[in-house]
Amino acid sequence: MTILERRATASPPGGPLIDSFGRAISYLRVSVTDRCDFRCVYCMSEDMTFLPKKDLLSLEELDRLIGAFAKLGTRRVRLTGGEPLVRRNVMSLFETLGSRIAAGELDEVTLTTNGSQLARFADQLYGSGVRRINVSLDTLKPDRFTRITRWGDINQVLAGIDAALVAGLKVKINTVALKDFNEDEFDDLIRFAHGRGMDLSLIEAMPLGENIGDRTDQYLPLSQVRERLEREWTLEETDYRTGGPARYLRVAESGGRLGLITPMTHNFCSTCNRVRVTCTGTLYMCLGKDDCADLRGPLRASDGDGDVIAAIREAMTRKPKGHDFVIERFTTAPAVSRHMSVTGG
Repeated sequence: MTILERRATASPPGGPLIDSFGRAISYLRVSVTDRCDFRCVYCMSEDMTFLPKKDLLSLEELDRLIGAFAKLGTRRVRLTGGEPLVRRNVMSLFETLGSRIAAGELDEVTLTTNGSQLARFADQLYGSGVRRINVSLDTLKPDRFTRITRWGDINQVLAGIDAALVAGLKVKINTVALKDFNEDEFDDLIRFAHGRGMDLSLIEAMPLGENIGDRTDQYLPLSQVRERLEREWTLEETDYRTGGPARYLRVAESGGRLGLITPMTHNFCSTCNRVRVTCTGTLYMCLGKDDCADLRGPLRASDGDGDVIAAIREAMTRKPKGHDFVIERFTTAPAVSRHMSVTGG
Protein backbone atom coordinates (compact mmCIF):
# COMPACT_ATOMS: atom_id res chain seq x y z
CA MET A 1 0.00 0.00 0.00
CA THR A 2 1.37 3.42 -0.94
CA ILE A 3 1.68 6.34 1.49
CA LEU A 4 -1.24 8.11 -0.19
CA GLU A 5 -3.38 4.97 0.05
CA ARG A 6 -2.53 4.56 3.73
CA ARG A 7 -3.38 8.19 4.41
CA ALA A 8 -6.72 7.77 2.70
CA THR A 9 -7.66 5.02 5.17
CA ALA A 10 -6.61 6.90 8.30
CA SER A 11 -9.07 8.66 10.61
CA PRO A 12 -12.25 8.79 8.49
CA PRO A 13 -14.20 12.03 9.11
CA GLY A 14 -16.43 11.62 12.12
CA GLY A 15 -14.81 8.32 13.09
CA PRO A 16 -12.29 7.39 15.78
CA LEU A 17 -8.66 8.42 15.57
CA ILE A 18 -6.88 5.78 13.49
CA ASP A 19 -3.44 6.13 11.96
CA SER A 20 -2.47 5.06 8.46
CA PHE A 21 -1.37 1.63 9.73
CA GLY A 22 -4.77 0.89 11.25
CA ARG A 23 -3.79 1.52 14.89
CA ALA A 24 -6.49 3.17 17.00
CA ILE A 25 -5.11 6.00 19.13
CA SER A 26 -6.75 5.70 22.53
CA TYR A 27 -3.96 6.84 24.86
CA LEU A 28 -2.69 10.42 25.19
CA ARG A 29 0.32 11.55 27.17
CA VAL A 30 0.36 15.26 27.97
CA SER A 31 3.37 17.12 29.32
CA VAL A 32 2.02 19.98 31.43
CA THR A 33 5.43 21.57 32.02
CA ASP A 34 9.03 21.20 30.93
CA ARG A 35 10.23 22.21 34.40
CA CYS A 36 11.39 19.81 37.07
CA ASP A 37 12.87 20.00 40.55
CA PHE A 38 15.36 17.23 39.68
CA ARG A 39 17.97 17.03 36.90
CA CYS A 40 18.17 13.30 36.22
CA VAL A 41 21.24 12.59 34.14
CA TYR A 42 19.44 10.60 31.40
CA CYS A 43 16.61 13.13 31.12
CA MET A 44 18.06 16.65 31.38
CA SER A 45 21.30 18.52 31.23
CA GLU A 46 22.35 20.11 34.52
CA ASP A 47 22.06 23.63 33.16
CA MET A 48 18.60 23.63 31.55
CA THR A 49 16.92 26.57 29.86
CA PHE A 50 13.18 26.30 30.37
CA LEU A 51 10.39 27.72 28.26
CA PRO A 52 8.95 31.14 29.05
CA LYS A 53 5.47 31.06 30.54
CA LYS A 54 3.94 32.76 27.49
CA ASP A 55 4.82 29.74 25.31
CA LEU A 56 2.90 27.28 27.48
CA LEU A 57 -0.71 26.31 27.02
CA SER A 58 -2.86 27.43 29.93
CA LEU A 59 -4.40 24.74 32.10
CA GLU A 60 -7.75 25.60 30.53
CA GLU A 61 -6.28 25.11 27.06
CA LEU A 62 -4.76 21.79 28.08
CA ASP A 63 -8.17 20.63 29.30
CA ARG A 64 -9.81 21.75 26.07
CA LEU A 65 -7.18 19.98 23.98
CA ILE A 66 -7.65 16.77 25.96
CA GLY A 67 -11.39 17.16 25.41
CA ALA A 68 -10.81 17.29 21.66
CA PHE A 69 -8.84 14.05 21.81
CA ALA A 70 -11.62 12.51 23.91
CA LYS A 71 -14.08 13.31 21.12
CA LEU A 72 -11.81 11.30 18.82
CA GLY A 73 -11.81 8.19 20.99
CA THR A 74 -9.00 8.83 23.48
CA ARG A 75 -9.93 7.01 26.69
CA ARG A 76 -6.77 7.22 28.78
CA VAL A 77 -4.76 10.33 29.59
CA ARG A 78 -1.45 10.45 31.43
CA LEU A 79 -0.09 13.76 32.69
CA THR A 80 3.69 14.05 32.65
CA GLY A 81 6.38 16.73 32.69
CA GLY A 82 9.10 17.62 33.49
CA GLU A 83 7.61 17.14 36.89
CA PRO A 84 3.87 17.79 36.51
CA LEU A 85 3.24 18.56 40.17
CA VAL A 86 5.55 21.59 40.15
CA ARG A 87 3.23 23.45 37.77
CA ARG A 88 1.27 26.11 39.62
CA ASN A 89 -2.42 25.25 40.19
CA VAL A 90 -2.03 21.93 38.33
CA MET A 91 -4.59 20.33 40.65
CA SER A 92 -7.30 22.37 38.95
CA LEU A 93 -6.52 20.47 35.74
CA PHE A 94 -6.78 17.13 37.53
CA GLU A 95 -10.15 18.21 38.91
CA THR A 96 -11.57 19.18 35.50
CA LEU A 97 -10.28 15.95 34.00
CA GLY A 98 -11.88 14.10 36.88
CA SER A 99 -15.16 15.66 35.80
CA ARG A 100 -14.58 14.21 32.33
CA ILE A 101 -14.17 10.76 33.89
CA ALA A 102 -17.41 11.21 35.82
CA ALA A 103 -19.16 12.26 32.59
CA GLY A 104 -17.92 9.15 30.76
CA GLU A 105 -15.68 11.09 28.36
CA LEU A 106 -12.50 9.43 29.70
CA ASP A 107 -11.84 6.09 31.37
CA GLU A 108 -8.95 7.26 33.50
CA VAL A 109 -6.38 9.96 34.19
CA THR A 110 -2.99 8.84 35.46
CA LEU A 111 0.22 10.58 36.44
CA THR A 112 3.95 10.05 36.07
CA THR A 113 5.91 11.85 38.79
CA ASN A 114 9.31 11.88 40.44
CA GLY A 115 7.49 11.69 43.79
CA SER A 116 8.97 14.86 45.25
CA GLN A 117 5.56 16.54 45.70
CA LEU A 118 3.42 13.48 46.40
CA ALA A 119 3.25 13.95 50.17
CA ARG A 120 1.62 17.31 49.47
CA PHE A 121 -0.80 16.27 46.72
CA ALA A 122 -1.62 12.56 47.17
CA ASP A 123 -5.00 13.09 48.83
CA GLN A 124 -6.05 15.70 46.26
CA LEU A 125 -5.05 13.42 43.39
CA TYR A 126 -7.23 10.64 44.73
CA GLY A 127 -10.07 13.07 45.36
CA SER A 128 -9.92 14.28 41.75
CA GLY A 129 -10.40 10.78 40.38
CA VAL A 130 -6.81 9.62 39.84
CA ARG A 131 -6.40 5.97 40.84
CA ARG A 132 -3.02 4.97 39.36
CA ILE A 133 0.33 6.77 39.34
CA ASN A 134 3.85 5.95 38.23
CA VAL A 135 6.77 7.08 40.38
CA SER A 136 10.25 7.26 38.86
CA LEU A 137 12.80 5.73 41.24
CA ASP A 138 16.10 4.45 39.87
CA THR A 139 17.85 3.52 43.10
CA LEU A 140 17.18 2.93 46.78
CA LYS A 141 20.64 4.13 47.83
CA PRO A 142 20.65 7.78 49.03
CA ASP A 143 24.09 8.60 47.60
CA ARG A 144 23.22 7.14 44.20
CA PHE A 145 19.86 8.90 44.24
CA THR A 146 21.57 12.25 44.72
CA ARG A 147 24.02 11.42 41.95
CA ILE A 148 21.38 10.37 39.41
CA THR A 149 18.97 13.24 40.18
CA ARG A 150 21.79 15.72 40.85
CA TRP A 151 19.96 17.31 43.78
CA GLY A 152 17.01 15.14 44.74
CA ASP A 153 16.25 13.87 48.27
CA ILE A 154 15.29 10.20 48.37
CA ASN A 155 13.61 10.56 51.76
CA GLN A 156 11.22 13.10 50.27
CA VAL A 157 10.32 10.65 47.49
CA LEU A 158 9.89 7.70 49.86
CA ALA A 159 7.60 9.81 52.06
CA GLY A 160 5.62 10.72 48.94
CA ILE A 161 5.23 7.07 47.98
CA ASP A 162 3.98 6.26 51.49
CA ALA A 163 1.49 9.14 51.30
CA ALA A 164 0.21 7.94 47.92
CA LEU A 165 -0.38 4.43 49.22
CA VAL A 166 -2.17 5.73 52.31
CA ALA A 167 -4.36 7.92 50.07
CA GLY A 168 -5.45 4.81 48.17
CA LEU A 169 -3.48 5.37 44.98
CA LYS A 170 -2.13 2.33 43.14
CA VAL A 171 1.59 3.00 42.67
CA LYS A 172 3.92 1.57 40.05
CA ILE A 173 7.65 2.18 40.36
CA ASN A 174 9.47 2.99 37.12
CA THR A 175 13.20 2.27 37.10
CA VAL A 176 15.53 3.06 34.21
CA ALA A 177 18.09 0.27 33.94
CA LEU A 178 21.51 1.90 33.76
CA LYS A 179 24.75 0.06 33.15
CA ASP A 180 27.32 0.31 35.96
CA PHE A 181 24.87 2.29 38.09
CA ASN A 182 21.89 0.34 39.43
CA GLU A 183 22.19 -3.13 37.94
CA ASP A 184 23.05 -4.54 41.37
CA GLU A 185 19.78 -3.19 42.85
CA PHE A 186 17.05 -4.85 40.82
CA ASP A 187 16.51 -7.62 43.36
CA ASP A 188 16.17 -5.05 46.14
CA LEU A 189 13.81 -2.95 44.05
CA ILE A 190 11.58 -5.99 43.47
CA ARG A 191 11.49 -6.64 47.22
CA PHE A 192 10.83 -2.97 47.96
CA ALA A 193 8.01 -2.57 45.44
CA HIS A 194 6.29 -5.92 45.83
CA GLY A 195 6.60 -5.79 49.61
CA ARG A 196 4.36 -2.70 49.50
CA GLY A 197 1.92 -4.00 46.91
CA MET A 198 3.41 -1.95 44.08
CA ASP A 199 4.28 -3.07 40.56
CA LEU A 200 7.79 -2.42 39.25
CA SER A 201 8.70 -1.64 35.64
CA LEU A 202 12.25 -1.65 34.31
CA ILE A 203 12.94 0.62 31.32
CA GLU A 204 15.78 0.61 28.80
CA ALA A 205 17.63 3.92 28.43
CA MET A 206 16.73 5.64 25.16
CA PRO A 207 18.89 7.86 22.89
CA LEU A 208 17.11 11.16 23.58
CA GLY A 209 18.51 14.60 24.40
CA GLU A 210 21.60 16.59 23.62
CA ASN A 211 24.48 17.18 26.02
CA ILE A 212 23.70 14.39 28.46
CA GLY A 213 26.28 11.80 27.57
CA ASP A 214 27.04 8.87 25.34
CA ARG A 215 24.08 6.49 25.46
CA THR A 216 26.32 3.44 25.20
CA ASP A 217 27.65 4.44 28.63
CA GLN A 218 24.16 4.01 30.09
CA TYR A 219 22.43 1.40 27.97
CA LEU A 220 21.66 -1.95 29.60
CA PRO A 221 19.58 -4.43 27.57
CA LEU A 222 16.68 -5.82 29.57
CA SER A 223 17.25 -9.18 27.93
CA GLN A 224 20.44 -9.38 30.02
CA VAL A 225 18.65 -8.11 33.10
CA ARG A 226 15.97 -10.76 32.76
CA GLU A 227 18.58 -13.50 32.50
CA ARG A 228 20.18 -12.31 35.74
CA LEU A 229 16.85 -11.99 37.55
CA GLU A 230 15.86 -15.52 36.59
CA ARG A 231 18.76 -16.82 38.69
CA GLU A 232 16.96 -15.46 41.78
CA TRP A 233 13.29 -15.30 40.82
CA THR A 234 10.70 -17.36 38.95
CA LEU A 235 9.34 -15.09 36.21
CA GLU A 236 6.02 -16.13 34.67
CA GLU A 237 4.50 -14.65 31.52
CA THR A 238 1.13 -12.88 31.91
CA ASP A 239 -1.38 -11.22 29.64
CA TYR A 240 -1.84 -8.28 32.04
CA ARG A 241 -1.84 -4.88 30.32
CA THR A 242 -2.45 -1.30 31.46
CA GLY A 243 -2.67 0.31 28.02
CA GLY A 244 0.99 1.35 28.11
CA PRO A 245 4.08 -0.25 26.56
CA ALA A 246 5.12 -2.57 29.39
CA ARG A 247 5.02 -6.35 29.05
CA TYR A 248 4.34 -7.81 32.49
CA LEU A 249 5.76 -10.87 34.20
CA ARG A 250 4.61 -12.33 37.50
CA VAL A 251 7.30 -12.90 40.08
CA ALA A 252 6.24 -16.17 41.70
CA GLU A 253 8.13 -15.70 44.96
CA SER A 254 6.71 -12.21 45.66
CA GLY A 255 3.38 -12.48 43.87
CA GLY A 256 4.01 -9.06 42.31
CA ARG A 257 4.24 -7.88 38.72
CA LEU A 258 7.42 -6.90 36.90
CA GLY A 259 7.05 -4.82 33.75
CA LEU A 260 9.66 -4.66 31.01
CA ILE A 261 9.70 -1.63 28.71
CA THR A 262 12.10 -2.39 25.87
CA PRO A 263 12.15 0.29 23.14
CA MET A 264 15.65 -0.80 22.13
CA THR A 265 15.75 -4.61 22.22
CA HIS A 266 12.10 -5.45 21.56
CA ASN A 267 10.09 -2.45 20.44
CA PHE A 268 6.31 -2.27 20.75
CA CYS A 269 5.64 -0.09 17.71
CA SER A 270 3.26 -2.49 15.97
CA THR A 271 0.70 -2.04 18.74
CA CYS A 272 1.40 1.63 19.54
CA ASN A 273 -1.84 3.27 20.65
CA ARG A 274 -0.41 6.55 21.95
CA VAL A 275 0.68 10.03 21.01
CA ARG A 276 2.27 12.82 23.03
CA VAL A 277 1.48 16.50 23.39
CA THR A 278 3.93 18.96 24.93
CA CYS A 279 3.09 21.83 27.24
CA THR A 280 3.31 24.16 24.22
CA GLY A 281 0.69 22.22 22.28
CA THR A 282 3.11 20.40 19.99
CA LEU A 283 1.91 16.93 19.01
CA TYR A 284 4.55 14.23 18.58
CA MET A 285 3.20 11.17 16.85
CA CYS A 286 6.22 9.08 17.92
CA LEU A 287 8.60 9.52 20.85
CA GLY A 288 11.49 8.46 18.64
CA LYS A 289 10.87 10.87 15.76
CA ASP A 290 11.13 14.64 15.36
CA ASP A 291 8.07 14.98 13.12
CA CYS A 292 5.40 16.95 14.94
CA ALA A 293 2.28 19.07 14.49
CA ASP A 294 1.33 22.41 16.00
CA LEU A 295 -1.97 22.23 17.88
CA ARG A 296 -1.62 25.52 19.75
CA GLY A 297 -2.31 27.58 16.63
CA PRO A 298 -5.58 25.88 15.64
CA LEU A 299 -6.60 25.63 19.30
CA ARG A 300 -6.33 29.38 19.72
CA ALA A 301 -7.72 30.21 16.27
CA SER A 302 -11.29 29.37 17.23
CA ASP A 303 -13.46 28.77 20.27
CA GLY A 304 -14.69 25.57 18.61
CA ASP A 305 -12.80 22.30 18.28
CA GLY A 306 -13.11 21.88 14.51
CA ASP A 307 -9.72 23.31 13.60
CA VAL A 308 -7.77 21.43 16.23
CA ILE A 309 -9.56 18.15 15.46
CA ALA A 310 -8.71 18.59 11.77
CA ALA A 311 -5.06 19.21 12.71
CA ILE A 312 -5.01 16.08 14.88
CA ARG A 313 -6.49 13.96 12.10
CA GLU A 314 -3.98 15.28 9.57
CA ALA A 315 -1.11 14.53 11.95
CA MET A 316 -2.24 10.92 12.28
CA THR A 317 -1.59 10.41 8.57
CA ARG A 318 2.07 11.03 9.42
CA LYS A 319 2.39 8.75 12.43
CA PRO A 320 5.26 6.42 11.47
CA LYS A 321 5.18 2.66 11.53
CA GLY A 322 7.87 2.74 14.21
CA HIS A 323 10.98 4.41 15.56
CA ASP A 324 14.49 3.35 14.60
CA PHE A 325 16.26 3.37 17.96
CA VAL A 326 19.36 1.24 17.55
CA ILE A 327 21.89 1.94 20.27
CA GLU A 328 24.95 1.26 18.12
CA ARG A 329 24.07 4.15 15.79
CA PHE A 330 24.11 6.77 18.50
CA THR A 331 27.49 6.55 20.17
CA THR A 332 28.22 10.23 19.57
CA ALA A 333 24.77 11.77 19.11
CA PRO A 334 21.24 11.02 20.28
CA ALA A 335 18.59 9.68 17.92
CA VAL A 336 16.42 12.66 18.84
CA SER A 337 17.92 15.91 20.11
CA ARG A 338 15.05 17.02 22.36
CA HIS A 339 15.32 16.08 26.01
CA MET A 340 13.00 13.46 27.48
CA SER A 341 11.53 16.17 29.71
CA VAL A 342 10.08 17.95 26.66
CA THR A 343 7.62 15.19 25.82
CA GLY A 344 7.55 13.17 29.02
CA GLY A 345 8.50 9.54 29.37
